[in-house]
Amino acid sequence: MKVVVIGCTHAGTAFITTAKRLYGDKVQITTYERNDTVSFLSCGIALHVGGVVKDPMKLFYASPKFLSDLGAKMMMRHEVIDINIEEKSVLVRNLESGESFKDTFDKLVITTGSWPIIPNVPGVELKGIMLSKNFYHAQDIVKHSKNANKITIVGAGYIGVELAEAFRRNNKEVVLIDIADRILAKYLDKEFTDILENELTANGIKLALGQKVVKFEGEDGFVKKVITDKDTFDTNMVVLATGFRPNTDLFKGKLEMLPNGALIVDSYLHTSHPDVFAAGDSAAVWYTPTNSYEYIPLATNAVRMGTIAAYNIFEDRLKYSGTQGTSGVKVFSYNVATSGLNELLAQEKGINYGTIYGVENNRPEFMPEYEPVYVKLLYRKDDHTIIGGQVMSKADVTESANTLSIVIQNKMTVKDLAFADFFFQPYFNKPWNFLNTVALKALEGLV
Repeated sequence: MKVVVIGCTHAGTAFITTAKRLYGDKVQITTYERNDTVSFLSCGIALHVGGVVKDPMKLFYASPKFLSDLGAKMMMRHEVIDINIEEKSVLVRNLESGESFKDTFDKLVITTGSWPIIPNVPGVELKGIMLSKNFYHAQDIVKHSKNANKITIVGAGYIGVELAEAFRRNNKEVVLIDIADRILAKYLDKEFTDILENELTANGIKLALGQKVVKFEGEDGFVKKVITDKDTFDTNMVVLATGFRPNTDLFKGKLEMLPNGALIVDSYLHTSHPDVFAAGDSAAVWYTPTNSYEYIPLATNAVRMGTIAAYNIFEDRLKYSGTQGTSGVKVFSYNVATSGLNELLAQEKGINYGTIYGVENNRPEFMPEYEPVYVKLLYRKDDHTIIGGQVMSKADVTESANTLSIVIQNKMTVKDLAFADFFFQPYFNKPWNFLNTVALKALEGLV
């Protein structure tokens, strides 16, 4: 079987390694990738900027040579510029020579990933305004930040917050701007973001929330000012962290998509054409808390989807069970993780939900050290199934978000979680785990 893979980051790499392991020479894989690298962990850019990861090459977990040695034909610096799905052919341009040629396939795997959303404001083309997505962006950010004392980040999601901390640790003056009135508003509720905003400001980061960037101004072609609808900030460098969009323009009008361009796939990861698969940031995912297709670009989703697509390339063998969008972030001294819906998203979906919030120490108070754990659950009011959870502490309790992910995936109720069997050992936790405790608190008002 001849398989063409378009794009090779997390999902593409997972597909190739799994398919070659499962089928060997039964699949002839040709990969077209417009860059000369594969599998870069963009979530590690802030770690590199902050000096935690000194060598950016360690942020790659595969290479073109590694995949070639598995038997895949790796066509680097090649871009697919057109596709004829019915004819099962792709038109490819060699970005080095400019030459174009046609290739054919039996099955097509689309793992074209995503690209940063660039705001349409005057001056956005000025030098010194950076993106944060790939290896080359990481190099540019590190290079330019060395001589930049004042750095502005637009977007207070995970990437923006992590970069703000990394730059501050490098003794830069940092301004963090977001159109929302809270940081991390898509992930966490106000009980959590209030604490984290105080943590950022206490560490010297200036927050400009509830502000919309309307213009960038520069001198000699380099950005010098960021102008919002409420203020003006002098700057030597800007990083845009305003989210991502699926890189799927090539398939418009040819495959079914969400309005934002994310390819819709079935439970076996076929697109609307049975011989075309999609995985990773180019695809929509089945979001279990709402039972709907959503766009949630996470590396964890990508590697699972790429792996499952490989299992299904000959026949439908494994179903993709969906995602809870489980994720985490470290903000100076706080460790934070979340799974499923927060209140903002539940309201957008029109869900009739209830919440419970609690603060519980992570270990017994007779221990010499313990830390508060902040926990919040969201549940449906009609049947009490849990649809979201958030945890935060200076202790590392983030693994509990994985527990919440399983709870949500399996549609467990508040009562199920209240009496779930968790181990107890004073070095690690209390006889009632903090997840038990907050669920028990919710249960008091439900029974």
